[in-house]
Amino acid sequence: MRPHHVTGVQEPRRATPPGGTAAPTRRAMRHGVVILPEHTWPRSRDMWRRAEELGFDHAWTFDHLMWRRLRESTWYSGLTTLTAAAAVTTRLRLGTLVASPNLHHPVSFAKELMTLDDISGGRLVCGVGAGAQGFDTEVFGAAPLSPAERAARFEEFVELTDLLLRKAETSYSGRYYQAREAHMRPGCVQRPRVPFALAAGGPRGMRLAARHAQSWITVGVPGRFQEGRFDRMAGLLGDQLARLDEACAAEGREPSTLARIVVAGEQLGGVLESAQSFKEAREMFSEMGFTDLVVFWPRADFPFAGRPEVLDAIAPLLHEGAGTASRRADTTTPPA
Repeated sequence: MRPHHVTGVQEPRRATPPGGTAAPTRRAMRHGVVILPEHTWPRSRDMWRRAEELGFDHAWTFDHLMWRRLRESTWYSGLTTLTAAAAVTTRLRLGTLVASPNLHHPVSFAKELMTLDDISGGRLVCGVGAGAQGFDTEVFGAAPLSPAERAARFEEFVELTDLLLRKAETSYSGRYYQAREAHMRPGCVQRPRVPFALAAGGPRGMRLAARHAQSWITVGVPGRFQEGRFDRMAGLLGDQLARLDEACAAEGREPSTLARIVVAGEQLGGVLESAQSFKEAREMFSEMGFTDLVVFWPRADFPFAGRPEVLDAIAPLLHEGAGTASRRADTTTPPA
């Protein structure tokens, strides 16, 4: 990617190590839940409150205009939903799973993140990905991008969003994005900025995560929507973790400072069949080196079909120790 022209006025902020925070500790795995933005607010409000009552550490929602599997169904705005969720919760970390350049320009997106971080009292996590070809791009009439073009656009998107959230004023000139004297005051509640959780499966994306993110996210194979069981994916996940360590080494980053979030959905199914299966999955993921396990709130039908009462069954397990992963990010920090 070609060099960019960047200028900015930096306001004094507390020093934080690049990309991460503190040394690793050996503590219990953190747990999260995805609540799709598919219900009217009275019902969704109860789900977000219940997620906090059950003891989840973080809760997420999809940031799409419409998701491919539920394109014809009811669907609400992700960022607006998180804003409302921030008003009815007090402890939960709240995040996008994931935002992408398909919908957002870094300047307006950064302003929304700064505002939501303020509304939530510093509980926001910015989950972000490159964005696949699909409804969210076709609806705008945009020409398809090649994988290389999407990767290059994603690098600029992350780089510029990072700069905007760190600086009081930013100017930037890239191939895909420009900013001219973009002002971001007063800045984020969390310093130096809202933490990033970056979804990436390829070497270029993993190096981007090592460079800018506080967490890395995997759902299995990117872009695959085949159902499978979590215990059959250990080899693939282990390979991803090894390549993530290599990406950290290439960027000069200590791997243990990058949290690792595994999202148990279609490819990693079976986790919420019962409290016992949840416990077995958590143990497997923890021993592999994951720091956070995220599940989907069970739906009545496909996809993510299940029994909501399982959430009550796993509630006592959410703060139990889940093994001693050899690579553990500081659990006093957000999952990003």
